[in-house]
Amino acid sequence: MAPRSRRRKHKKLTPVIPILEIPPTEMSPVPPALSEPGPSIDALGFISLDNNVPGLSQLILQKLNMKSYEEYKLVIDGGTPVSSFGFRCQQEMFQKMEDTFRFCAYCKALPHGLPNCKVLRHCKRGAEMSIIVIESAKGPIGQHIGRFVESSVLWLWIVSWNGFWSQCDFVLPSGPWPWLPEDIQNWDTWFSMRGLQLESTLDALLGSHAMTMLWANLGRPQPDPDVLHGSLKRLMTDVLSRPLTLGLGLRILEIDVGKTGGSTLHVVGASHVETFLIRSGDYDELGYMFPEHLGLHVIMVGVDVGTDFLQSSSSLPLEPGTVQLSGHRALYHDFWEEQIETGNLAHPDLVAAFHPGQQELEASLQILVNLDTHIIACGANPFASLKPEQVYSNPNKKPVYSSAYYIVFLGSSSCQLDKKQLEEKT
Repeated sequence: MAPRSRRRKHKKLTPVIPILEIPPTEMSPVPPALSEPGPSIDALGFISLDNNVPGLSQLILQKLNMKSYEEYKLVIDGGTPVSSFGFRCQQEMFQKMEDTFRFCAYCKALPHGLPNCKVLRHCKRGAEMSIIVIESAKGPIGQHIGRFVESSVLWLWIVSWNGFWSQCDFVLPSGPWPWLPEDIQNWDTWFSMRGLQLESTLDALLGSHAMTMLWANLGRPQPDPDVLHGSLKRLMTDVLSRPLTLGLGLRILEIDVGKTGGSTLHVVGASHVETFLIRSGDYDELGYMFPEHLGLHVIMVGVDVGTDFLQSSSSLPLEPGTVQLSGHRALYHDFWEEQIETGNLAHPDLVAAFHPGQQELEASLQILVNLDTHIIACGANPFASLKPEQVYSNPNKKPVYSSAYYIVFLGSSSCQLDKKQLEEKT
């Protein structure tokens, strides 16, 4: 607990230091318009930042030396960035990233949007990037603090994933499972199974030159190894959550992955979250979950599928024991008409959609029930991401976890199965 003042009965405020404000480039509060409106979920999500903090999306573009969302999307898609994009050094990159978190979480305003008499201050509590406005404390002071779920290490690691991992040649723990697949039921058993291999990998990473340079550029002392171990493990679960959740679906539906020709899985509504910076070995765990499988083909379908991830969707033969990844940039119904109905690709054995925003299980179930959906299973996902997600522009909102719940139901074609078989599955 914070020390109490001798003269006052209430708690002492968290020590703060003033932030030297540099007059920002003039920015319009109007969200950036898209030259070619479309169904892009990524674009809508980016622009929606302004719903909570007007001008935040343009501030991010300014810090990236970009003029429009299209330039930003080009980089996300793996294209060649504009000449102005980039940073002189990692320290400048981290500083500009931190600048995008400088706003009052309660007043919902950037520094230049506050009256002159109100001063934006930097919270000194721990290593958090929390911001408070002392002079404009209209409500409880705690509401003016952007409560970030972890220290700066978490979000800085996420954003710098590509550059940092490539420097230290980080590889996820992999290899055939030494335990029986049916014994791996959640993250606790997965971590126990990987055991020494996982710990040695993390120790090597924490002791690497790249890690030393990361904290030197951040200008902050490196946290305790146990804290960093925990953060890295949570980041790992975020990467592995999707392939293991697909495996959970195969288990629940009792799909025969040993059939001749292999099995096909579709990921609907995929975006850069599922495809950006993905590496060939990221889905190996799905294969190890079913050691006797005769090939697994995972096809990501969505209008925001990363350019680097797009591969030929031709019906290539699957090799037993391999996991093949490919992408198709389109709406799913268009993809179905063009690829499935024409016979270019085989019908999927499993179709999955990852929706990070689905946190209210009961509400989602009610919607599906109203649509007469044949639900056969639902509950908490044992392979949910353990990395807390915060609304960028609303840090006081309770953090959520991607893929926290699962709902399994049979599609219309599956409903043609024998009634007895359906009853057995139910």
